[in-house]
Parts: sequence; structure tokens; C-alpha cells
Amino acid sequence: MASSGFVLLDKIAGETSFKALFPLKRVFCTKRVGHAGTLDLRASGLIIAATGRATRLLPYIEAKDKCYTFRLHLGYETDTLEWDGEVVRTDERVESRDESGCHPGAEGDGIQSGKPSINRADLEAVLPQFIGDIDQIPPKYCAVKINGHRASDLMNRGREIELKPRRIHIESLKVIGEGLVTEGCTGKCFATFDLECNCSKGTYIRSLGRDLARALGTCGCVSMIRRHRIGNVTVDRAVRGDALTPEHLLSVDQVLDFPVVRLNDDQVKAIRLGNWVPWRTPVENLSAELGSEKFVFTADKNGIVIGLGVYDPGRICPKFFLGDDE
Repeated sequence: MASSGFVLLDKIAGETSFKALFPLKRVFCTKRVGHAGTLDLRASGLIIAATGRATRLLPYIEAKDKCYTFRLHLGYETDTLEWDGEVVRTDERVESRDESGCHPGAEGDGIQSGKPSINRADLEAVLPQFIGDIDQIPPKYCAVKINGHRASDLMNRGREIELKPRRIHIESLKVIGEGLVTEGCTGKCFATFDLECNCSKGTYIRSLGRDLARALGTCGCVSMIRRHRIGNVTVDRAVRGDALTPEHLLSVDQVLDFPVVRLNDDQVKAIRLGNWVPWRTPVENLSAELGSEKFVFTADKNGIVIGLGVYDPGRICPKFFLGDDE
């Protein structure tokens, strides 16, 4: 069996999350690979992938909060909510002077008054509306399932769909730049802003851009989506797929921050057989994930993780085994 563990990938824009896993299959000689948190085709950044039995830990990765940066274009909206989609709405105030693409809003560009009507202060004034728990409608072109079919597949077949709002949490949202141009815009924008967002699982940055624009009384779309962080793991630790080697495989405790408890040989045997073991030593840094269970990694006497366990006062119960077969 191939070794189990995590790989930190830096996905390039224009590559599907599924295709980003191909190097893992080649380098680690296994078909048992998976990833947590799909990135849009045109988005880039951190993907945490897993091989072997470590794929069972992916739900705990996916539940972590995430950090993104993205560029907001004000003045037009597309079917995909991306800068290069089919234009479905245009702000009537937009008057392009030429066909060169997006205009950052310099004097004489953008709207009928000759100057952009929305500035950085206007955008920053609406940001508090999006902090905390909010309801968000996903983009129609997304992986959300409707009666077993992806919403994007139904849209490509010409079906009209309606997606229900989902509760998400945005921890922070701030403007980090403005006025930059993205090549390939299919509509005309009178202002652009770069933002950083720290948010929960299930947040769609494309929908966030749409809703920010509407809160400003206009329409908008996004570009340059990049994921910088998942939980405590940052993209600066990641590797491009074409540079992947066996040395990039990380042990599960290097990515997930569950406490590690070392067991003696008899306890390892019991855990391997699916039995709980007595445990009266205090365990520090316990936290509940995906419910009320308090997870720990069980390791052998050498510190090599062999499984995920649940700590109960006085004992550790096995959740599932992660080690190699004997």
C-alpha cells in the first residue's frame, strides 16, 4: 500500500482541482488520492491533498476556515460571476471610451459624470454588512448538487435553476488595493478593488463579489481569486504539481493540529484491533471538530501516527486506523 499523508499543492489558475491531483497519482503510485475544498477553474492557491488512508481525514481539513484575496470589478455582471464570462447585466452609467477592456476609473473614464461614482470609502462603508453570519446564494455555475446533478452541468444544458441561500461566516473583509486592470474582461468596469477575506467553509467568493456590488447599487464580478490559507496552513508551504517529489508527503500531524498521544506496544495492538485503551494522563490542546468529539492522533512509541482517536475521560477510543498494514 502507498504511504498515507498530506501534500500541500499550489494550484495554478486554469487547472481544475481534480487535474491538480494527477501528479500525486504518478509520484506516489496510488489511485487513492483526494483533496479538501475545491477551487474554481480560474482560481489559484492552496489545495490540501491526501494519499492513502489519510483521505479519511479530509472532512476535518475542509471544515477549517480559509483566507482568500480577489479583485472586484464594478460596472458589469456575468453569468459565471467571473470577469471573462458572458455579460448579463451592465451598469447604465458605464460609458467606455474605447474597446481596450476594464478601466480602473481614471478621470474621464467610467460613467456619465466623467468620474467613478464609487470609491474606496464607499466600498469600505458596506463591508460591515458582510461580517459575521450571513446568508449567501451560490453562483449558478458551481458544484452544488440539485437532485444529484451539479448546478453548473444543468446550466450548461440550458436548464433554469434556483439555488437556496446558505449560511456562511465571514470573519474579516478588507480592501487591500484598488485601480488595477485584469486582462480579458468581457464587460466594462468603472472601478476595481482588491480585497482579502477570511471566511468559513462554503463561502463563494464569486457570490461575495456579486453581493458587494449590489450593496453599492451597481453590478459586479470578480477575478484573481487566490486561496492563501486553510486553517493554520499557508500557501507559502505548498508546491506546484510539476515540482512534486516523494519528499513533499507530510505526516498527518504536520497539517492537522490534533494532540498526539504516544502508546506502548500493547496499546497500539489494542487500537489496531479497534479496542479502546485506558488513558489517565491529561491531554493538552483538545478541541472539538465537526461536533462534540475531542480528537487525538494515536502514535506508536516512536511518534509515528497510526490512527485518529477520540479522547474520553479515562480512555481513548479509536476512530479509524491510519497506519500501514502489518
